[in-house]
Amino acid sequence: MEYHNPVLLSETVEGLNIKEDGVYVDVTFGGGGHSRKILESLGSKGRLIAFDQDKDALLNTIDDSRFLLVNENFRYVKRFLRFHGIKSVDGILADFGVSSHQFDEADRGFSIRFDAQLDMRMNQQDVLSAYSLVNTYEEEDLKRVFWQYGELRTSPALAKTIVAARTEKAIETTFELKAVLSKHLPHGRENKILAQIYQAIRIEVNQEIEVLKEFLLQTPELLNDGGRLSVISYHSLEDRLVKRFIRSGLFEGEPEKDVFGNFEVPLKKVGGLIVPDAKEIKLNNRARSAKLRIAEKLNSKQD
Repeated sequence: MEYHNPVLLSETVEGLNIKEDGVYVDVTFGGGGHSRKILESLGSKGRLIAFDQDKDALLNTIDDSRFLLVNENFRYVKRFLRFHGIKSVDGILADFGVSSHQFDEADRGFSIRFDAQLDMRMNQQDVLSAYSLVNTYEEEDLKRVFWQYGELRTSPALAKTIVAARTEKAIETTFELKAVLSKHLPHGRENKILAQIYQAIRIEVNQEIEVLKEFLLQTPELLNDGGRLSVISYHSLEDRLVKRFIRSGLFEGEPEKDVFGNFEVPLKKVGGLIVPDAKEIKLNNRARSAKLRIAEKLNSKQD
């Protein structure tokens, strides 16, 4: 199996409206599918900088003088671009979520299909893992995680069950967690509920929502006028934030309006929401929840 089968490959890269001599960033390198597609459109003077915090992704690096792979979390995108002498770019691509490789490597603990140690760290150097979360978080914190990131109405019961079970024995593996929570998994919906539980734990472990916000806030400053942002989200929590930020430059509330009722925003949306077609979903089931949004940096010199 490939390291990662990129979703909406052509649509995401086409959304960048690539210039041959432009500078572009792929903040979620993974298997390098999107990066290779970008490089196909770049000329000899073009440049591509990619980010991935997972050391496994380094094995997929591309031997190309126009390409640089940075082994860091993309929440630090501006810092590391500046470290490499880059203050602004012509396009930024982000494909959020978990790579096929991370799901399919049993010992990473991302998937409900395998019995493995609770881990779920995208960066394996991080201190917080799924194991430490499940076994040390207070009941109220567990409840918050399941409600906020899994949107589970049974969050209080899930948290209470975990806390009670771990007083007898630490919960060490994915299947042990499934067994502990079995009474909260209705027949016929076990996998759906488990997926929501795992999603919530994974988001908390990797601080995915905070990382997303920090990243988006940096994009208007990094993009040149007319530069594009091309972003794929996989669940409603991410997509709502992306949609709101493109619309208003904020994650909540409304921007301040002038006396004429107008407000300034750094980006404007390009086209509408793009989702995979039935053919792509049939070839890659993980594409079924993908949502692509494209935005362009407004000309800062316009009146």
